Amino acid sequence: MEKDVYEEAPPKRRIWKRVLGILGILLFLAAAAAGAGVYYLNREMQPTAPGETVRVTIPQGTGSAGIASLLHHEGIIRQEWAFMLYLKYKNEGTRFQAGVYELTPGMTQGEIVAKLNRGDVVKEEMLRFTIPEGYTVSQIADKLSQEGIAAKDRFLTLADSPPAGTAPRTEGIPANGSYKHRLEGYLFPETYEMKKGSTEEEILNRMLGEWDKKLKLLPEGWEAQLEKRGLTFHQLLTVASLIEREVAADEERALVAGVIYNRIQQKMPLQIDATIQYLFDKPKERIFEKDLQIESPYNTYLHPGLPPGPIASPGLPSVKAALWPETTPYLFYVTKKDGSGKHLFAETFEEHKKNIANSSKNP
Repeated sequence: MEKDVYEEAPPKRRIWKRVLGILGILLFLAAAAAGAGVYYLNREMQPTAPGETVRVTIPQGTGSAGIASLLHHEGIIRQEWAFMLYLKYKNEGTRFQAGVYELTPGMTQGEIVAKLNRGDVVKEEMLRFTIPEGYTVSQIADKLSQEGIAAKDRFLTLADSPPAGTAPRTEGIPANGSYKHRLEGYLFPETYEMKKGSTEEEILNRMLGEWDKKLKLLPEGWEAQLEKRGLTFHQLLTVASLIEREVAADEERALVAGVIYNRIQQKMPLQIDATIQYLFDKPKERIFEKDLQIESPYNTYLHPGLPPGPIASPGLPSVKAALWPETTPYLFYVTKKDGSGKHLFAETFEEHKKNIANSSKNP
């Protein structure tokens, strides 16, 4: 019996049909897997469920992977890897800025990225206070205490015994001085804005450091002028503080400075009433003869020359006047009694006595 050749192997079309069937199944499985992957990826890139705003702190130097971990931990994104994939696809993640952010679950990844790029951080609560020109350390401490900004006792302690290296300019304060407050005159009078909760040390350091900024506003060559006058910075602040407490009219600052230097040159006691007022906790309406006899190195009626240090915080106009005084022969001045705060100046004591008698008559 002959063998049928068609029974030895299946027809070629059957083989191809089987192959195509297998390929079809594989393609279907691949498409299904891809679809599932796309669905899963799309789901993981969707915003999280809406929730309450949270604060996320991104430390300086944190990379995008670290930021993704923080965001995932706070519930702002679903998956770290999905966020990283988004960053890679969008070519983002290199401009993120450190700081404290307010982020809300439900934000899109695009919104999160935009906020981190802008550095849209939470604005810190600030405190604001103003120290007028001519304030003493005691007045500054009282004001800060009354406004709930600093503890008076702690502030005064720091002003009396500042930590070493507090500010470069304070290193020039003579060590053997008999000071009422060591940092008197070194706390610049200004309007300050600082973080809420700043410590007394931070406030003090900020006020000390303000001098370096403000001195740059003086005319060029002020340090050479300081040397020319033979003054230390400490002495400059002392003269400026006397001017600050004695003068109300700006145009008279240089004139009063000239009187101070003239009297020092002639070895006359300065006899400045403001130094007597400095001896009291609160300014007196009137100074009596007995007040002029109070023993203190600050009493310029009893002791010639400058007091041990400043008696208040001078402003830049007074510092400028102390550097560039008006050249005059005047040795005396008396305040007019017309409410203007201005003075009558004299070269001799006889002229000065006439000015005292006539001060209430001058407009």
